[in-house]
Amino acid sequence: MISQEKRLIITFHCTTDAIAMEKSCKAVGAPGRLIPVPRSISASCGLSWCSDPDNRPVLEELLHEQDLEPEGIYECII
Repeated sequence: MISQEKRLIITFHCTTDAIAMEKSCKAVGAPGRLIPVPRSISASCGLSWCSDPDNRPVLEELLHEQDLEPEGIYECII
């Protein structure tokens, strides 16, 4: 059985914003990775940023600095 953990999921209005988030995070060494948006959040296709919930303040600051507006920020078990 695959273990499930509480994760921070940041969704975006478009794929371009999700890729911009990945680029920004890699540039500063921020933790996380792109994943498909979990079905528990949205049935639409798209990409989201996944990280540990403890990284939320760092990632929210990065979003602000890069003028990226998330569609939503969730903490869920995946």
